[in-house]
Amino acid sequence: MQRMMIADGSDVVRKVGKKILSEIGFLVLEAASAREALMRCEVELPNIIIVDAGLEGAIDLIANIRALPEGKSVLIYYCVVEADLKTMMAGKRAGANDFLLKPFDRKILTQMFTDKAIAA
Repeated sequence: MQRMMIADGSDVVRKVGKKILSEIGFLVLEAASAREALMRCEVELPNIIIVDAGLEGAIDLIANIRALPEGKSVLIYYCVVEADLKTMMAGKRAGANDFLLKPFDRKILTQMFTDKAIAA
């Protein structure tokens, strides 16, 4: 089973994301802060991480994950509220693989991640 982490300061976003992603086959971990996310990653890296751009320390979190042993193998999605080029490029420079627009819903998450859950 693929492991995914949602790093977002909003309890609602984490809970909704966890419910949807669990239903399509992921083991979903939650982190309410960049610090919590990094500590969990240091113990066991997930396959995929969704990092909210609004999370304090989000850019540093991405860079720190990339610096971990095996950190380059993690798929990191930088979650932005709008397609702002400056914000998106900051995430890309830090090491994000792709972007996810927020608010997301069942359709978006299912389309984005179904093939990744099956690939496990």
